[in-house]
Amino acid sequence: MASHPPQPEHATACLILEDGTIFWGRGIGLEQNLTGELCFNTSMTGYQEILTDPSYTGQIITFTFPHIGNTGVNPDDIESDSMAAKGLILRNDITTPSSYRATDSLPNWLVAQKRTAISGIDTRYLTQHLRDQGAQNAIISYRTDKQFDLESLKAELKQAPSMQGQDIAKKVTCAAPYEWTKGGYFDNENQPAVELNRHVIVIDYGVKRNILRMLVDQGCRLTVVPCTTTAEEILEYNPDGVFLSNGPGDPAATANYAISEIQKLIQSGLPVFGICLGHQLLALALGGQTRKLDFGHRGANHPVKNLETGLVEITSQNHGFVVLTESLPESVVTTHISLFDGTNEGLRMKDRPVFSVQHHPEASPGPEDSHYLFNEFIVSINKQIQKAA
Repeated sequence: MASHPPQPEHATACLILEDGTIFWGRGIGLEQNLTGELCFNTSMTGYQEILTDPSYTGQIITFTFPHIGNTGVNPDDIESDSMAAKGLILRNDITTPSSYRATDSLPNWLVAQKRTAISGIDTRYLTQHLRDQGAQNAIISYRTDKQFDLESLKAELKQAPSMQGQDIAKKVTCAAPYEWTKGGYFDNENQPAVELNRHVIVIDYGVKRNILRMLVDQGCRLTVVPCTTTAEEILEYNPDGVFLSNGPGDPAATANYAISEIQKLIQSGLPVFGICLGHQLLALALGGQTRKLDFGHRGANHPVKNLETGLVEITSQNHGFVVLTESLPESVVTTHISLFDGTNEGLRMKDRPVFSVQHHPEASPGPEDSHYLFNEFIVSINKQIQKAA
């Protein structure tokens, strides 16, 4: 049943859910209305990486950890050129930055990014509400005059599109191919010299920069290409391997143009490695299916079991859709599963150097349990090169 609490005197912002539930709080950032799919993230750190992750495009993030913004912002801890998330929901007000690395405050940065936040919300209660009621759209309205037309806001919310069926990758992909050679050391003067002797094509469905950095650290010279690039165009680069990036939206919608090209790349015999949306698209290209989760997996403490080693890895995750293990063909092995709900977290082909994972092994600031996957990709590339020699 919808909740309609009276507006407190201090409230300069409100949050309205699709089911009619209303929360009151204090506005931060740009004074405006914004809509998006409401989701929650349980990470205790890394908020700047989360907010700039292109996979969050079109979403409003509820942080369950109460202290967000206390280390400010800086130009290094970003995963894309701009804030990808539509907005954010916080428990506590944002404090003055306390980190020596901060170059600005989170509120100032939100204004510059033309984004809005609301604080003073019981985010853990809101998270339980989403857990029980499922993912849904929401609207944040920030007005310093405290004048809110709730019926008008509800009408605006009704116009917000569902995440299901949306191909958002085309909105966040690069406009043209580009080269990337920067590794994971922000201090370039002291960065170890790495010979970039493997050429990898990165298909950009909404790639995070730390993925690029980690591939470079493994000795890869990267060419990042738009998500609509054909397999023929990719093969003209004569690459040693192909990486399928993370990204936002419904994989089934992006698959309309992506899976035929991925299938051609698989047939070429090139090593292929996918993460997140790339994992889902690879599964679809192999004949599998995906579905939308009730409330998604988003956080930095998700346990995943590697079925091939028996080891449990603590992983960072951000996805609202999942691969259906039972839909995968006999030629595919499930390599990882979530210990939260048993859903698919990884796959590989039995007869080709092709594999992927649902979680984020590159996650910054961590955890680092799954970093080995980047080395496995390089090992598969080296094996193919030796086989062709």
